[in-house]
Amino acid sequence: MAKILVVTSGKGGVGKTTTSAAIGTGLALRGHKTVIIDFDVGLRNLDLIMGCERRVVYDFVNVVNGEATLQQALIKDKRVENLFILAASQTRDKDALTKEGVEKIIEELSKTHDFILCDSPAGIEKGAHLAMYFADEAIVVTNPEVSSVRDSDRMLGLLASKSRRAEQGEDPIKEHLLITRYSPERVDKGEMLGVEDVEEILAIRLLGVIPESQAVLKASNSGTPVILDDQSDAGQAYSDAVDRLLGKEKPHRFLDFKKKSWVERLFGGR
Repeated sequence: MAKILVVTSGKGGVGKTTTSAAIGTGLALRGHKTVIIDFDVGLRNLDLIMGCERRVVYDFVNVVNGEATLQQALIKDKRVENLFILAASQTRDKDALTKEGVEKIIEELSKTHDFILCDSPAGIEKGAHLAMYFADEAIVVTNPEVSSVRDSDRMLGLLASKSRRAEQGEDPIKEHLLITRYSPERVDKGEMLGVEDVEEILAIRLLGVIPESQAVLKASNSGTPVILDDQSDAGQAYSDAVDRLLGKEKPHRFLDFKKKSWVERLFGGR
């Protein structure tokens, strides 16, 4: 049976889809057969970040409605073995997904995959609820700012009370914290929350800290998961997060602000 992960947050624009693409790719690179499902019906960004938008013929809603089989809709990644994408629909309403339809697809995928990643839309509407409902584990993505952290805290409440596990009295969803767009320099200046501040507010296990990086934007624009850019700090941070998700101990990097020496400031070194 597959392990079902949801990548979620209360606030939009924090990097959920970037995270879903990176974590899913990282799991597949480590030999785990992985599928990433885009639950953001009406917007659909996962296929863009994965660079497979031209290959979408059938989508998630088509399968739910019985208009296509799962095998017709699944897109196999061309770069990474064991990685598949199920795109969302751009033309349907957010209510097109049903709990019964989603459950049927997840059960079918569970027979052949090791991990199912559910890329949740922002907020607490139906798509977000369905993305988290069947989850075994949740990656809660937040930026180190008060409004983003507050919205993530609200999402933790929903994960604890509105999931299938909660309804059936099973062990709760295992929660992981992923902080994105982290800038030690801005933390040093008091312009954003530090890692310890976010951990204290949310009180869940820290999975990773992804530094603010131009590599993320560059990767998104080129349709390449940033984890494949192993020379970038963001790519390395996501790779570390995947290792921790799989149970490996890894020290957290990119947390400290290294002040430039007077020689570096004088000659513009970085």
